[in-house]
Amino acid sequence: MPTRRTTMRSRTGTKLYAVRDASGQFKDIQTYKRAHAADLRHKSKAEVEAARGPMEKKVRKAAGDAVKSVKRSVKGAVAAVERAAKRAVKQVAGRQPPKKTTPKQAVKKTAKKTAGKTARKVTPKPTAKKPVKKSVRKTTAKSAGKRLAKKASKT
Repeated sequence: MPTRRTTMRSRTGTKLYAVRDASGQFKDIQTYKRAHAADLRHKSKAEVEAARGPMEKKVRKAAGDAVKSVKRSVKGAVAAVERAAKRAVKQVAGRQPPKKTTPKQAVKKTAKKTAGKTARKVTPKPTAKKPVKKSVRKTTAKSAGKRLAKKASKT
């Protein structure tokens, strides 16, 4: 919004423009001669449009419309390219083979597998336990009987 200026005169009689802020304090003081010359150098929007001819107005409107349509089509093209790129990424991501395991992970997996197999081999089946126990009992009984026989023969 343009600022309003109050006219006044200095002690020497020079005409001044005083620009005030919202609270009423002087914000800027300009000499009328310089401020008026600056005002004349600048033209308002209404003056500029009034000075234009009818043909220039049509050309400017057509140029503005062309710029708007190009911007719209470029936005649409950019959006289409982004959508195509996202689709391509999804397709490629779906077809990738599983991740390759690092050597450490592979070693851990094989160690777990072999540990599981050896644990299965070490633990005997429930049916195999009974004959083992009987044979152990028989051998211990035989060895105990032999010991007693040896002691008896020595005495």
